[in-house]
Amino acid sequence: MFTVWTDLIYLGICVTIALWVGRTLYKNGRVFLVEVFAGREDLADSVNHLLVVGFYLVAIGFVTIGVRIGAGPDEMAEAVEIVSSKVGVVLLVLGGMHFLNLFAFSRLRWRIRLSGTQQ
Repeated sequence: MFTVWTDLIYLGICVTIALWVGRTLYKNGRVFLVEVFAGREDLADSVNHLLVVGFYLVAIGFVTIGVRIGAGPDEMAEAVEIVSSKVGVVLLVLGGMHFLNLFAFSRLRWRIRLSGTQQ
């Protein structure tokens, strides 16, 4: 019985976090992408939308795969430990994805500035 509740709580927490992070990245990433794409708002908005869709697919896919990882809990304390461990892994992976994206776009921005394409 603990296993079902543990999995539902894990899914609820992680999907909520993924949706919140995705919306935050979408809203706040637009300004950065407009600068990266030299003021081309149409291109920045399109890339921003594609990035957030990709983020949702990867994040929610990773979260759902995580349901099957690990043994089921036998008691409440073990259930809390399992949920916190799984949520912690998801947070670390999402944070890592975020920093890799920032790094990639920073390099792209740097290359564009070096080439003199952007003013």
